[in-house]
Amino acid sequence: MGGDKRFTAVDPDKTTAGNTKVFGAIQDAFGRIPNSFRVMANSEPFLAGYWGLDHALEQGILPHVTRNEIALAVSEINRCPYCLSAFTAVGEAIGISAREIEQCRLAHSDDPKIDAALKFAKAIVKERGAVSDQDFARVRAAGYSDTEIMEIVANVALITTANYINLVAQTEVDFPLVKPGKAARN
Repeated sequence: MGGDKRFTAVDPDKTTAGNTKVFGAIQDAFGRIPNSFRVMANSEPFLAGYWGLDHALEQGILPHVTRNEIALAVSEINRCPYCLSAFTAVGEAIGISAREIEQCRLAHSDDPKIDAALKFAKAIVKERGAVSDQDFARVRAAGYSDTEIMEIVANVALITTANYINLVAQTEVDFPLVKPGKAARN
């Protein structure tokens, strides 16, 4: 976190029972406990709530790959190096090509349905949720159901929360560093 830490990353061996339980699930999912979650653990209810929403959305109908693609777009727009680095690493691990990752960062995909989801996610972030009728009509015309659209919105909110936490905390990046580019300002 640089010379001045805004938040102390919580030591998994010296924390509350609630954090220990969530850290166990995170350890199972990632094989380690990334710094972002250690920072979130400064508030036990926040860590539990964030992880709970992430897990709930994992059980939704949007594919994991699509959720990660949305996370890349949102993290780029919000200029969060921590999340951009983390979701790039996850994307690579689940088979998203380097070209697709770059396109997602620009809220674009060669797949028209994914492209519509990314453009909708971008509109949500840029318009702070007040998307236009045209934005909504485009995602609907791409074939997204009410449930899928709700999950797109929820994933944008979840990732925006992580972006803001990591930006405020200046969380030390513990993935290969990926810096936001000009796509964030488009």
